[in-house]
Amino acid sequence: MENTTLTIKGMTCNHCKAAVETALTELDGVNGVEVDVSKGKADVSYEASKVSVSDMNEAVEEQGYDVV
Repeated sequence: MENTTLTIKGMTCNHCKAAVETALTELDGVNGVEVDVSKGKADVSYEASKVSVSDMNEAVEEQGYDVV
């Protein structure tokens, strides 16, 4: 199990939090997501053999947010 923290720009509310959490948890290999809107961060636990950080970045960006 791996852990990473994504820094995400553009999140402002609980809808943003839900959109990012849903996008990430739908990826095969992601086991847990904790989004903190006020800090602009998402902590993700995942299986590196199934999903990559670039896959996660793409899923978040498809929701309209920027990963930095």
